[in-house]
Amino acid sequence: MTADGGPPAADVTYGIDIGGTKVLGVALSRSDEIVADAREATPKGTRNSVGSHVAEVVARVVADLDEQLGATVPVATPVTAPVAVGVGAPGMVDRRGRLCFAPNLPQAQGVDWNELIGDRLPGRTVLIENDANLAVLAEHRIGAAVGHDHVVMVTLGTGIGGGLVVDGRVQVGAAGFAGEVGHMVVDPAGPPCPCGRRGCWERFASGAGLGMLAREAALAGFAQGRIRLLVATTVIEVGVDVPAASVMVVEHAERFGLAQLHQLRGRVGRGETPSFCLLLHDDGLNESARKRLLMLRDTEDGFVIADADFRIRGGGDVLGTRQAGLPGFRLADPIAHEGLLHMASRDAALLLERDPTLAGERGRAIRVLLRLFEQRDAMRTLLAG
Repeated sequence: MTADGGPPAADVTYGIDIGGTKVLGVALSRSDEIVADAREATPKGTRNSVGSHVAEVVARVVADLDEQLGATVPVATPVTAPVAVGVGAPGMVDRRGRLCFAPNLPQAQGVDWNELIGDRLPGRTVLIENDANLAVLAEHRIGAAVGHDHVVMVTLGTGIGGGLVVDGRVQVGAAGFAGEVGHMVVDPAGPPCPCGRRGCWERFASGAGLGMLAREAALAGFAQGRIRLLVATTVIEVGVDVPAASVMVVEHAERFGLAQLHQLRGRVGRGETPSFCLLLHDDGLNESARKRLLMLRDTEDGFVIADADFRIRGGGDVLGTRQAGLPGFRLADPIAHEGLLHMASRDAALLLERDPTLAGERGRAIRVLLRLFEQRDAMRTLLAG
């Protein structure tokens, strides 16, 4: 026993579940009782970074379990009596522990869990396997399937997973992909699936799929008049055309941009019934929020609203991905110098018409200016046509 009365480290094992939204860890005693648990949110990001981030989260969850159990040796150093760690990963995990296919955790697809997690848990025995395979193993050994030689298990979460037991043994298949039932196509004309196909089983029966179907059913009921009041997020901003809808109430309207408020208001007033849009806001509006709400109150002209939105929040990058904020002009203000910018645009169009490759004397001068002002992307765009 440890000093605080908990089981000693050698008498427990750890189970870690990597999910689409959270990483959950539990410590199990020899009698298969949960004696500690820990969790952290699943990191988001690109494949280049998220694999190591998830591995670090797993290591922190293990460290949290160690701390709860009164372990005296840090996770980052080898131990003489280490706790074995089983890790369940979503998607198709091959026999080497590499995540080959994970529609519901695409940012980690291709990650070698054995290497990334093993390096962060030195001295420990680490087993990495498909989460549904580990789930059916647990049910067969100590759960609902005890005493059965043949078992089919379906796991429901963000997606759908499956595990098989045949003749008392979990079947993982030659490549490690046996039992994956979630992406069987049940309706070829069904909704698109993150895997790239349409109508997969998990689009209808998983947590994410049921949520999608519930949203579609609510919107359909509202459109057909069976539902008279619809409480929703901004998912209704586009694609909802219900002529009978006559009142729109937007809570915390000060938190939305002008364009989005204009889109939301456009969901009502499509029929012959007089319509209203009520904008509810908190007390103590800042000047920017006040301007937005007054503009929306005073006009329904989309062009006027778009121009005001541009002036309030900025136009973002002319060449780039930033959609708001002041662009990085060195010598011009797009609002104060609007006339000059129009003149410059016409001059640039004329130059490109006469010298599309910027090979002439003035074209070469323009190239120098583009380099000086760090606009190489503009050059590539122009040359691409």
